[in-house]
Amino acid sequence: MKKVLLIRLSSLGDVIFNIPLANALKDGGYEVTWLTSEKGADVVEGNPCAAKTIIVPVQKWKKNTAVKNFFEYLSILKEIRKEKYYAAIDCQRMFKSFYWMAFCAAERRIICRDAREFSRFGANEVIPAIQTGYQRHSVNNYLQFAKHLGLKTDSIKFTLPETPPAVKTKVDGLLNALSSGKPVVVIAPATTWELKHWKPDNWKELVNALKDKYNLIFTGMECDKPLISYIGGDEFINLTGKTNIQDLIEIFSRADLVIAPDSGSCHLARAVCKPAVIAIFTCTPAGLFGPVGEGYFSVSGSLECQPCLTKKCPLKHKRCVNYPQPQEIINIVNNLFKKQVI
Repeated sequence: MKKVLLIRLSSLGDVIFNIPLANALKDGGYEVTWLTSEKGADVVEGNPCAAKTIIVPVQKWKKNTAVKNFFEYLSILKEIRKEKYYAAIDCQRMFKSFYWMAFCAAERRIICRDAREFSRFGANEVIPAIQTGYQRHSVNNYLQFAKHLGLKTDSIKFTLPETPPAVKTKVDGLLNALSSGKPVVVIAPATTWELKHWKPDNWKELVNALKDKYNLIFTGMECDKPLISYIGGDEFINLTGKTNIQDLIEIFSRADLVIAPDSGSCHLARAVCKPAVIAIFTCTPAGLFGPVGEGYFSVSGSLECQPCLTKKCPLKHKRCVNYPQPQEIINIVNNLFKKQVI
């Protein structure tokens, strides 16, 4: 069995988008080692798509001295080089992956033509650009690496690590207030990009429309508490600041629907495969980042400036955060559950 090193350090969403590639490599007969950072560890370690995981402690390195980091880098690199990989695939395609790619000692070091920040110089094999606009999804873009190796890419397979019993017990306690007979809807309204945030009043209108028909669960980080309180999350099961990635995987597996902007929560819910997902897009392209597959919904506005794929509005009006209108999301939810809702 030939060994392949898959390099994708961050972010959570992009790590998740690479899981179908890892599964294609595994199903094609390769033994996959995944090089990732702390942000991707919880969805890669223990995932059946990879035989081995190597963690690059990027967050820790930001706090350490350059000398200390360099020696730790050499230690990890030594571990990589002794595996004698047949191929290495750089899915990060940035400078921070260059120095792993360049010195990993793989026989074939594969990257794409649209790689950035001089990362192409770490490879010895370049395939055509994998992103050809906003219409082909990122998952399918990454699968071009498998296609280059002659593997089948006609199916998209998401897998996640098995949930530990302790996590299931914790989630049992977090969700013990659920009412029977009502569909379970998780609302995860926040993300790290300000321009990806849907207007808070839109969330509030959505919550008011759903609160009597559905079990509502709210998730987010500690810093998201003001937003979730404003939109009405305190009146329901509010898990803001109480969950990690493993917890969310289990929570989403028990939900019927997850509603979120273009975020790690959105992509994690899709990877769980069980709940329906409604993804709300403001500034980013749904065709590139939306939950891929049938039964998943990507909803955005129709402004001329959408999508811009920028963190700050180049036109300075931020109109995209107002769209889509709440009623459009309400209609999708009610149509999904029209046979179940009392």
